[in-house]
Amino acid sequence: MIQFHLDRGSGVSTYLQLVHQVKQALRLGTLRPGDQLPTAREVVEVLAINPNTVLKAYRELEREGLVEGRPGMGTFVRQGVAGPTLAEHTRLRRDLEAWVRAARAAGLDREDLQALFTVVLADAAKEGVA
Repeated sequence: MIQFHLDRGSGVSTYLQLVHQVKQALRLGTLRPGDQLPTAREVVEVLAINPNTVLKAYRELEREGLVEGRPGMGTFVRQGVAGPTLAEHTRLRRDLEAWVRAARAAGLDREDLQALFTVVLADAAKEGVA
C-alpha cells in the first residue's frame, strides 16, 4: 500500500501532491490495478489534513480513470499509467544511479544535479524527445 507524504514547503497544493504520488507509484509499479489506496481516514490520521482534501485527490484520480471507489470497500486502482515495463524501469534506474554517482564524483551537489536534469529534460522536450 502507498504511504503518502507531504512537502509543505513545495508550493504544490496538498491534494495535487497526493495525486502525483499515486501517479508516480503507478509509473514505478508500486501500485498496480486492483491495489487498494489508504482510506481517507487513514490518510487524515497520518498527514493531519482535512478529509475533503483526500477525497478531492481521489475524485481527481477517479475522473482520470485511474481509480474507482467501491461503496463500503474503499478506493482501488483501476488501471496503470502507460509506460515502460518494470524491467525497463529497473535498468533505467540503475543507469541514472550510475550517472548520479559520476556527477557527485565530479563535484556536483543536489541543486546542481536538479538544475542539470531540468535543463536536459527541457531541451529534450523542445526536440520532441521527452
